[in-house]
Amino acid sequence: MSKNLVIVESPAKAKTIQKYLGKDFEVKSSFGHIRDLPKKGMGIDLSSFTPDYEVSADKKKLVAELKAVVKKAEMVWLASDEDREGEAIAWHLAEELKLKPSNRKRIVFHEITKNAILKAIENPRDIDQNLVNAQQARRVLDRIVGFEMSPVLWKKVKPGLSAGRVQSVAVRLIVEREKEIRHFKPTASFKVDAVFLNDGKQEIAAKLKKDFSKEADAENFLEQAKNTEFKVLNVETKPGTRSASAPFTTSTLQQEASSRLGYNVTTTMRLAQRLYEEGFITYMRTDSVNLSQEAINGAKAQILSDYGADYSQPRNYTTKSASAQEAHEAIRPTDFGVKTIGDAQLSKLYQLIYRRTLASQMSNAKIEKTVIEIGNPSLPQHFEAQGEVIVFDGFLKAYGIVKTEEDDEENNEKLLPKVKIGEVLDYKKITASEKFTKPSARYTEAGLVRKLEELGIGRPSTYAPTIQTIQNREYVDKREIEPQTREVVRISLTKGAIKKEVLDEKFGGDKNKFVPTDIGEVVNDFLIDNFQEILDYGFTARVEGSFDEIADGSEDWKKMMTDFYSKFHPRIEDVEENAERATGERILGIDPKSGKQVHARIGRFGPMIQIGEQDDEEKPIFASLLSGQNIATISLEEALELFKLPFELNEYEGRTVAIGVGRFGPYVKWGETYISIPKGEDPLSVDQDRAEEIIKEKQKADAPIASYKGEPVTKGTGRFGPFIKYKSIYVNVPKKYDFNNLSQSDIVELIDAKLEKEANRYIQQWEDEKIALENGRWGPFIKFGKTNLKIPKRADGEKYDAEELKQMDLETVKAWIKEQDPKAFETKKKAPAKKTAAKKTTTAKKTTTTKKASPKK
Repeated sequence: MSKNLVIVESPAKAKTIQKYLGKDFEVKSSFGHIRDLPKKGMGIDLSSFTPDYEVSADKKKLVAELKAVVKKAEMVWLASDEDREGEAIAWHLAEELKLKPSNRKRIVFHEITKNAILKAIENPRDIDQNLVNAQQARRVLDRIVGFEMSPVLWKKVKPGLSAGRVQSVAVRLIVEREKEIRHFKPTASFKVDAVFLNDGKQEIAAKLKKDFSKEADAENFLEQAKNTEFKVLNVETKPGTRSASAPFTTSTLQQEASSRLGYNVTTTMRLAQRLYEEGFITYMRTDSVNLSQEAINGAKAQILSDYGADYSQPRNYTTKSASAQEAHEAIRPTDFGVKTIGDAQLSKLYQLIYRRTLASQMSNAKIEKTVIEIGNPSLPQHFEAQGEVIVFDGFLKAYGIVKTEEDDEENNEKLLPKVKIGEVLDYKKITASEKFTKPSARYTEAGLVRKLEELGIGRPSTYAPTIQTIQNREYVDKREIEPQTREVVRISLTKGAIKKEVLDEKFGGDKNKFVPTDIGEVVNDFLIDNFQEILDYGFTARVEGSFDEIADGSEDWKKMMTDFYSKFHPRIEDVEENAERATGERILGIDPKSGKQVHARIGRFGPMIQIGEQDDEEKPIFASLLSGQNIATISLEEALELFKLPFELNEYEGRTVAIGVGRFGPYVKWGETYISIPKGEDPLSVDQDRAEEIIKEKQKADAPIASYKGEPVTKGTGRFGPFIKYKSIYVNVPKKYDFNNLSQSDIVELIDAKLEKEANRYIQQWEDEKIALENGRWGPFIKFGKTNLKIPKRADGEKYDAEELKQMDLETVKAWIKEQDPKAFETKKKAPAKKTAAKKTTTAKKTTTTKKASPKK
């Protein structure tokens, strides 16, 4: 057994580091945090803000193994990541493994290379309690905000919702942008473009220097231009430069990987984590643009080798953010001699990092910008043509240029032909086009990261989980926004003739951008109305500043928590007691058939339309909104259309056919089978022919693809990906199989493996009681309904083995369940007073909500 034990966060990192340290060291992984606040309950003593940390159930076996290895080691080296979270992991390990300062050492490194690891071993330190406290403050404050605000949402909006300090601010950004777009009033103007020809018949594209606000003015200008002689009035050439961007931080890497590679934030961070753990790049959670002298020298040597001395311009960058966390480096390659790696997806991200770092140490690009003024003194406005030539490519040779979503898509500067002042030009075509102003763009993932960073909200490690959380909570999504159509006027002048056209233009459509859901908007508005300070951008940034002060030892974290909670908790109590329920309700108008009011609001099953009032003698009726419809924008006419659903069509193959909409979207009901209508298709437009097409597609998809022991096997795609179905058993199909071309041997292999797994799953099962003793990843456990419960230890303190559990009787197992859940077998009584109303609402809802719209279709 080695005298030195090194504990890192991940097994991939452990494997890489073990190669560098040799036989005197044993490297083990903690698999991230080994303990945290409990999943159930607050887990914090609010009188002293002392957290009640616990080892999670899935880490108990691991902790026991680590304790056993620690006993045999003389020195334990805590080598978790170098940020605050990594420091907290090291501290939790030291606390749980009972490590004393005399037998522990803390080491940090920002790259997993032999030199960096050996240097870290030579320069150990102890755990930095200030960094630990900064992480504790973040964890505790966020737990308090989430645990105290979320129940208020359950009571005042809808059960199952959640709030969070950073996630709620991210949702606010998206909601505010959507409202800005919704209320935006476009204004029209006429932009004039021209194509001129010189003596050599070379084209020169130019734009009029001023737009016209009125159609008549634009048309009048073209009339004036019809018989005008155009000349080159001025030619101006200016030298210019373009300089490279700084090396990547976490935020800029996420943004650029989105722009250039199409990766979302989560994918980028997953791949960057692998690149770091396998030793290819430096630590990937950083807000520093600094490069070490070693890196600058390495980049210089590579540039001189690949491009020559003219391309080398070593420089260092300074981080703009005053609160940049710890003395990290930017994200860079650990070895500039490695230009590509084997894994294709990893290599794409690696090369992006490689080229960006190299470009940051290269010479500026030199450009020559040319501006040509074209016109005639008789005209009120003149045209301008712009173009540029790259005289020396510099850093562009390694990295090139990428346009951002804010760049003007029409500003395409081209190479211009040589002309001289006074030269007469012919116009080929002059066009005045009606253009409308556009609202601010919806946020992409990269754009949201950029905005959060700009506001000082969150940290490099928080962007990806925050973006994932707000989607998981269904506060925002990336649904496709269908474009609208409007008429635009285009007036063109060609060969002395003016032609006017009215064209259709698509506008307002969007893909892969964040759009708030109805529930997201209602929750956001409720939180802003009642917790303005928590959702204030400045407050959230100030909290980050307090964490920084705790990290450098200038603020006490429990005092900070006391100050925060003394104002926060009374507000929670006040809102819980006095705030009105929030439903996002809009009154759309009067239903012409019944004369009753039509409401759009959030209901038990999500956004819906209600005709009538709860206290009317005749109970109200309900309809769910369709995908793409919104409480804030749906019209009365659109709302009333929804009550045409469900409707019946003619039978098909002896079974009834109906069209409806439910929790999982619009569907065709064929007999007792529910078939999803394709995304984006209006269910009200589905006629008999289309319904039969959808049914036939379903029949084809459900047709057996093979047989297993004489029984048919079908396939499909559900929530968890592709699957095959044998009898009532669903078998997930891993990516290593070609799902579209499964062979008989593939199918037998998959079903055999599933049946073997199922056979080993149950130790004992009492189906009528919904109780089972099952084998799990971490050992046997009790399954009671949908709840997993622990199996207690024997009287001698040892665990029961599977053979003993096979002999266990039902009453003993029930007793174990009651120990953990005293109310487990109590019969629940329904409240008679609420029964009728609840049943009516549910029944009305069932016309648009179906349990059989299964994802496995």
